[in-house]
Amino acid sequence: MNNAFLLTSSWTDLQENDGLHTVLTFWWHTAHGPVRQQIRQPAVCFIDREHAARAADIARTLNWPVRIADVPLHSFAAQPASACYLPSSYTYRWRDVLLEQGIICREVDIRPTDRYLMERFIYGAAQLPDRLVADEQRPFSHEQSGRLRALPAGQSAFPALPPFRCVSLDIETSFPRRGEPDRLFSIGFYADDWQQVVMVDEGQTVEDQAGEDQEKHDGLELVADEAALLRRFLQLIADYDPDVIMGWNVIQFDFDFLRRKCVEHSIPFTIGRDGSELSWRVSANNPDRIFLHIAGRVVLDGIDLLRNATWQFESFALNDVAQYFLGDSKLLQSDDRGGDIEYLFIHDKAALAAYNLKDCELVWRIFEKADLLNFTIERAHMTGLSMDRMGGSVAAFENMYLPRLHRAGFVAPNIGEGYHAQKSPGGYVMDSRPGLFEHVLVLDFKSLYPSIIRTFKIDPMGLAEGLRLAEKSTEARDIVPGFFGAQFHQEQHILPELIRVLGDKREQAKKAGNKALSQAIKVIMASCYGVLGSDGCRFYDTRLASSITLRGHQIIQQSSAWIEEQGFDVIYGDTDSVFVWLKRSVSDAEADSLGQRLVRELNQWWAERLPQEFGIESFLEMEYETHYRRFFMPSIRGEETGSKKRYAGLIKNSSGESELVFKGLEAVRSDWTPLARQFQTELYRRIFLQEPYQDWLREQVQSLLTGKLDHLLTYRRRLRRPLPAYQKNIPPHAQAAAKLEQWLALKGLPSRFAERGGWITYRWTVNGPEPVWPDGSAGAAADYHHYLEKQLKPTADAIFHYIDDDFTALAGQQMALF
Repeated sequence: MNNAFLLTSSWTDLQENDGLHTVLTFWWHTAHGPVRQQIRQPAVCFIDREHAARAADIARTLNWPVRIADVPLHSFAAQPASACYLPSSYTYRWRDVLLEQGIICREVDIRPTDRYLMERFIYGAAQLPDRLVADEQRPFSHEQSGRLRALPAGQSAFPALPPFRCVSLDIETSFPRRGEPDRLFSIGFYADDWQQVVMVDEGQTVEDQAGEDQEKHDGLELVADEAALLRRFLQLIADYDPDVIMGWNVIQFDFDFLRRKCVEHSIPFTIGRDGSELSWRVSANNPDRIFLHIAGRVVLDGIDLLRNATWQFESFALNDVAQYFLGDSKLLQSDDRGGDIEYLFIHDKAALAAYNLKDCELVWRIFEKADLLNFTIERAHMTGLSMDRMGGSVAAFENMYLPRLHRAGFVAPNIGEGYHAQKSPGGYVMDSRPGLFEHVLVLDFKSLYPSIIRTFKIDPMGLAEGLRLAEKSTEARDIVPGFFGAQFHQEQHILPELIRVLGDKREQAKKAGNKALSQAIKVIMASCYGVLGSDGCRFYDTRLASSITLRGHQIIQQSSAWIEEQGFDVIYGDTDSVFVWLKRSVSDAEADSLGQRLVRELNQWWAERLPQEFGIESFLEMEYETHYRRFFMPSIRGEETGSKKRYAGLIKNSSGESELVFKGLEAVRSDWTPLARQFQTELYRRIFLQEPYQDWLREQVQSLLTGKLDHLLTYRRRLRRPLPAYQKNIPPHAQAAAKLEQWLALKGLPSRFAERGGWITYRWTVNGPEPVWPDGSAGAAADYHHYLEKQLKPTADAIFHYIDDDFTALAGQQMALF
């Protein structure tokens, strides 16, 4: 058998001699190169058995190719089920026809390829027969037996497979202008063994393109026009034959642009491994969201992958993410990159090629640094989702849950069949106690929601069985109560065991140093709660979601009460964490010892309480996370109430050095100026370390008022809509953008914000918000009073309130001079 990993899958209905058949097509990555496998397999859905005879009459009347058979399954309402087997193109029409007759079809929306793999417990990796037939015209093989099986338990296909063949792709285009056609300038390719840019040079003649006369130098190849560039692009992809094409916003922008250009020039977008055209679909729920399919090739977007791996950035712009991961940047960084690109296209094609290739390189290196390719491989291996399927938490859950549900004898419900009369609340966030504290410990429940699911037996099937049992039995020990009337069966459930298996695999991955797998499992485990609370999931039922979140509220509240009984104060709690003020001076070693003792004794308390109260074993595990030597929790501005999810603290890092941690405050928010961020960071450092700050603060104010800090006064904000959409209550960044538009118009330069939003860098001047002018001119004088009152004073007074100091009093003399 050949180890294989799934690249892409699709299905279609084909008319053959013996009728219409659904054919599943799988593309596999193997040690023998890419393999295409095609399997005949009908689509299937389920109805209650009591309607089977009537449904069969309907199929005969319509002369539709539907076969109905009894199966050993039943619905959550305990009704026996029958399966309907039919070509995939009939499934939704069949559902609608039956619904008109009052017959409900279930599991209609499961993709045929997903169902085929999940029912065989094939997740990403599989084994194919040894006999592969080479294609006579293209560099791939066929698997013709239609046989496929899961890997043996515990085996991984990855060590036996060669690396995926990848390429990073980026295009350069003109900036969109009203009434003018957009233009494709160049396409860049970057791989570890291939770097090239192909660019339009409209000055070339047709003869220039013939034979060896085509111009190439330093990885730059020039072609006559857009059509030639598109054809060359398709040829290069076919020649290099990548498994994976990666990029930055590569689907929503690059491939969308290339597709439109192929249509414009009547060029078939034949990029599939078998010579097939790109398949394109616009989301029904979001017209700005595009999905594509390329036979045998995976397209991965760096932004989507980072979000799926739970990376968070203020901006996912390539330049910002590259600076974070690599300490490197794009070659053009002005706010008018569109204009810069057009200038280089006309005047310096080599420089534009370098810029294009640099973007490709940055994406490649980010994928390597963040281990994104391995993350998506491991995620596919755990869930069965294809590598390029972003989001998909509902589909991932169903891929894992449905085959287990079927083997337990159940058909899954449809969306909307669950209870939702009451709304499930979100995570618990405690009102904080504002102030400046010494020695605060953070105690954190490890994977709280998955632990609650496992401990309290929370499960869709377990809910159906528990409610049925509660109607028949008076033995309370057979069920675990939830919220909103939920009752969960003590023994019959799926999700708690699935959580256990995932948790064990994550611990193994951690021990093996497999960070990508560990992160993939963490995301999957977290999503098990999220899908149950999403009305887009067939298992959505607020009794499930609330039995997780409200139990989490209860656990945090009861844990806090227990901690306070030990003589400490809980000053804040946030979903799965509590912040414990020790109320006395301790050394770092003493704080660590106290933290370890608290979590040990609290875990023991839960381990003793839950068997007594519910007859269940506790899998709750509190961990000691952090010791803040000094900790600041601000109040909501202008109020005495403590803020939430905003604090700062001083810790000792792994190197034994003091380190400041900020969450939600100005120092880590890009919508504040560098002046405010740097000022807050240094001021808090001095206060936390009990260093003098008064003279330093006066010097900072003096430096501001004398212009020495002018380089720190810029705001950078994004217009999320075109500028004309801002009509009433125009915010400062839109005012600055309007002034820049006027300046551009006077210079005869194209608009930046009329067609769409964008980033604007501006300063607050005596004339109000004013952009940073593209020609480098200084503009109006800075309004220093604004920066004192709106940037420095709020960040200082937030903490001064708790140490009996006052910004205006400290800076009074300098402000008076101003």
